[in-house]
Amino acid sequence: MTVVVGYSPTAEGKGALPFAFAEAVQRGTDLVIVAEEDSAADAAFGAAVESARDEAGGLGVAVKIHDNEPGRSHADNLIDLSYVEGTQLLVIGIRRRSPVGKLLMGSISQRVILEAQCPVTAVKPPVGLPR
Repeated sequence: MTVVVGYSPTAEGKGALPFAFAEAVQRGTDLVIVAEEDSAADAAFGAAVESARDEAGGLGVAVKIHDNEPGRSHADNLIDLSYVEGTQLLVIGIRRRSPVGKLLMGSISQRVILEAQCPVTAVKPPVGLPR
């Protein structure tokens, strides 16, 4: 069984990581991180993952970094993993929006929520988290 989280080097992506770790701890499962494009190669990626692990108390959670298929969008990679047997939950970060902006959601978030096979949790970043 697995929890899958979409990561991007933004406040939204970084905000989703601790939630995903906490869900993996609660469910007693592994965590698969789907990094947007080549963001897993960034030096700050490892620090963000370790910070989220510490924040959520997820020391016992096994983490796998998903290798993205070249030429596929971040949404496609997340949606594909939602269909893999054993995926229990997909976690994505979303932006805080104004009342008018709430009518429309980001295209990646909207596609993932509408097309994913498993439940999807959309997490807002904590207020004041730097972008």
